[in-house]
This record gives sequence, C-alpha cells and structure tokens, in this order.
Amino acid sequence: MVTSSIASPLCTWLVAACMSVSSDEKDSSNFQCSKLLGRSARRRKSIRKCNSGNFMNGSGMHSSWHTCFGFEPCEGYYNSKGLSSFFAENALSVFGVKQVPLNRRHRRMRNNAVGKPMAVAVQPAKEAMAKKKPLKNKRVVVTGIGVVSPIGHDPDMFYGNLLEGISGISQIEAFDCSEFPSRIAGEIKEFSTDGWIAPKLSKRADKFMLYMLTAGKKALADGGITEDILQDLDKARCGVLIGSALGGMKVFHDGIEALQVSYRKMNPFCVPFATTNMGAAMLAIDLGWMGPSYSISTACATSNFCILSAANHIIRGEADMMLCGGSDSAIIPIGLGGFTACGALSQRNSDPTRASRPWDVEKREEYLRIDSDGFVIGEGSGVLLLEELEHAKKRKAKIYAELLGGSFTSDAYHMIEPHPEGSGVVLCIEKALAQSGVKREDVNYINAHAASTPTADLKEYQAILQCFGENPELKINSTKSMIGHLLGAAGAVEAIATIKAIQTGWIHPNINLENPDKSLDMNMLVGSKKERLDIKVALSNSFGFGGHNSSILFVPCKNI
Repeated sequence: MVTSSIASPLCTWLVAACMSVSSDEKDSSNFQCSKLLGRSARRRKSIRKCNSGNFMNGSGMHSSWHTCFGFEPCEGYYNSKGLSSFFAENALSVFGVKQVPLNRRHRRMRNNAVGKPMAVAVQPAKEAMAKKKPLKNKRVVVTGIGVVSPIGHDPDMFYGNLLEGISGISQIEAFDCSEFPSRIAGEIKEFSTDGWIAPKLSKRADKFMLYMLTAGKKALADGGITEDILQDLDKARCGVLIGSALGGMKVFHDGIEALQVSYRKMNPFCVPFATTNMGAAMLAIDLGWMGPSYSISTACATSNFCILSAANHIIRGEADMMLCGGSDSAIIPIGLGGFTACGALSQRNSDPTRASRPWDVEKREEYLRIDSDGFVIGEGSGVLLLEELEHAKKRKAKIYAELLGGSFTSDAYHMIEPHPEGSGVVLCIEKALAQSGVKREDVNYINAHAASTPTADLKEYQAILQCFGENPELKINSTKSMIGHLLGAAGAVEAIATIKAIQTGWIHPNINLENPDKSLDMNMLVGSKKERLDIKVALSNSFGFGGHNSSILFVPCKNI
C-alpha cells in the first residue's frame, strides 16, 4: 500500500511535467520542463514533438512518454485516479510542497487525463509482457573439484584422511606465536605451486590467492578440461566466482610495515593483491574466461554464497560453466591476534588434535573455565567446477553430483553471536528446501557448520531438529572437527566433503565427540568412526560473522 501510494503520485508528477510542455512557451512550467530536458538542439526537437502530439488520446500519450522520458509510466499510475489522485487529493506532493488550488484550466486538464484513454496507452506493454516465455530452468552439476587443505591437496587424499579421522590441527610453525594465548591451527605445512602458477606470481601474491589459483586449476584438471578443450570453450559463457573472507592480509600487513619507512618501500601490488576479488580476477585472466567474474565476501559463509550465486548464473542461462568456492589464509600474527582479541579461538594448546570438539560437553566446561575456548583457525581453499547438465553431457564429463539449489538469510541480530532462537538458520534451511523442491524427509545427511563454539553448535543442532524432526535416517557431522575453521574457504571445502560422501557412500566421523551434550540424539550425530550411508539428499550449512546464513543441497546423479 505504501509503495503504490508513492509510485502513483510520482508517475503522475512526471505526466504533469511532460504535459506542461504543451502549454504556452511563456508559461513558467514550460521553462521547468525545458530545463529538465536540457538545452541541446536534439532535446528541443523532442520538446516540439511533445507539443505537437495530443496528450489526451492514447497514442499521443504513449509516444510522448517515450519522447520526453524514454520509458512508460508505471502500472501504479494507470491503476490510480490519474492526476486527480495527486493534485486534488494530496495536500502535499512527494517533495513536501504545498499544492496550489486548481484553476479552471488545470481542472479541464485533470478531467481529460483520466479514464479509458489511459488504459489504451498501457495495453501494448501488457501484451508484450504476456508474449514473454518463461525461462526454462537449467540443471547444474558438479564436474570437477579442487582442494588445498591441512590434510591433503588432492580430493581423494583429503577425504580419505577425513574418513580415517585424521586431524590436521597442530602447533603453528609459520611464525613465533609463543606470546599468544592461542598457538594452534589447521595450518598447511607443505604446499607447492609448481606446475600451476608462474614462479614470479608465486613470490609476489598472498597465500590466499595462491591457494585459490591452485585449487581452481586442479578443479579444471579434475573436470577433464584439457588445453584443447579449454581453447574450444565459449569463454564468454565461462566465469569465476570465488571469494574470500579476509583477502590478502599478509600482503596488506607487509605494506603497512613498509609504509613506516616510506611509501617508496611499499609493494606496488599491495592494494590489488590484498583485495578479496583479485584471486578470482587473476584466475579469469589466466584462463581467458570472460563470463561473470567476481567475488562475494560474507565472512565464513562466503563459499556457499559464491557457489549458489554461480549456480544461478547457469540456471538463468548466462553461463555454461563456473568455477566457484572460497579461499583464506589468515594464520599470521594479525589474523591470530585479531581473532584472539575478540575471544573466538580455542586455547587448548597442549592437545591440538583434540581442540576442535563440536557438540562436546567438555568443550562447554572449558568455555566456562577459560575466558574463551572457541574454534580452531584453519587455512586452505576449495573450488567446484559447476556446469550446465546438457553442456556436461555433450562433452561426456564425469559428474559427481547435482546441485539442487539453496538459500541465504540474515539473523539480523548480532555481529558475532547467533540468534538465541536460531530463527535465521531455520528460515535459511526452510527456504532452501522450498526453493529446491526437496521434501524434508528426503534429506538424510547434513554437513553442519558446527565450528566448535559451544553456543552456536547447539543452536544449529536445535534448528536442524526443528526443521527435520527426529528423522531416524538423518546423519550429521562436522568436517571442522579435523581441519578447524577455514573461514571463507570452509563452505567450499565442506561442500567437497559432502560431494565425496555422495560419491563414496561413506560419511566421515565426528572426532572428539566423547561427551555429547545430553540434549543431543546420538543416533543423528555420526560417532567416532565412519559410517555407511546411501545419501538421498545432502545439505551443507555455512554461517558467518554478521549473521550470514547459507544452506546448499546436493543429490546423487542417478537420474542423469
């Protein structure tokens, strides 16, 4: 009601402004319209064209809109009482100016401006809209995956270690962190860009970018995109949508230190290599892909936002192929210090492999004893190659799974803390199911966000329970129990774990879940050993600081 009440007077004002052109040249309103349209010869010609037409018949009004404004009046105008709804009934205009009582000439103008002629003017637009055919939804499949993680840089090795319950969390070795209260992380100890990235770029770029470029190219290789196939692709229909929560923190930090000496000492690549979009941009440049290329940054929900947004480009017919996911590398002094300062990190330094404990009571007891015992920071990258189904079938690509869709919501509650009732998470899951056309009873596997923060873990579990009830077939686990929280890369790496679970028929354990909370149903939570599961529909959750929630859904490709 509010929108229509504003839109209709606004459209009416535009009509009045254009109609005033037809009045005497000495009329002050004519001066205002002339000023609006400009002083160029072309625009004066347009004004004369407006003057020569009859505003009161349908064709004259329709052509005058295009001549004077380049667009048609909104539907709200046609549904209103025309000029009378604005000049006669409103004491104030949309600009807050008191209206002058109408004289005889204005009343005649008002009376002629309402009625059937207006309906004739809008009819062609309605007919054109009726002729538009709805877009046929396209199906999106995963044809390649690439990963860089604390427990392996190959998808099979990565998931094999997850199934065996091997933890990648250890003491930080990249720098001296003895003065920090948290000294553990899911740190990548060995990493090489040989064969993937030019040596010069490897020396200059931030690690978040190196991880992203490597994982992206590995996803292409895994998807069977050879040099010959790459050359034959329609590169205008191929895009890159890979994000980062924090971007190039190390490059930016080094730039600040150099600035203390002189700006001349700063790395000329400091700004571009620090921005979150540059990894995706560099990958697109390297591949020559000219389709949608950008990044999204929504803290720890970044990857899921990128994956679903990339899928939407394919569904809308804007792309045939998209590389998507996330990357982060913040295990540096400023990153460790920043998360410690806001009380987010675990301080279980004496036993790193047991520090990440989603849903464990011992974790909550530690939380009460220590000022904060939260998640374990990690680093890495995950990239998916998404492809339109028919495009993938045409090139006989290997298909891992189908991406059905998903959803985003906001808690709109707190910068760091989750909503106490989990309403944002519930809304996100419900919308994901509705928009994907999935029945809740068909979801039998959930890779939870579960970052090993006591309050948030329990709230997510309660939200899942509210959405799915006590489904005896449902199984839930947390990849973060073994690799820590990879920030903006978490969602993509966990999506890869979800896809590998669909492919192998095995779901990985929740390690360190030794003393589960009494409110938890251990029939739903995976135990300390891997379990067999014939996955019907898999859900992967990711949430981020700021109240960002995201859920995406994958299914096996049995019907393809």
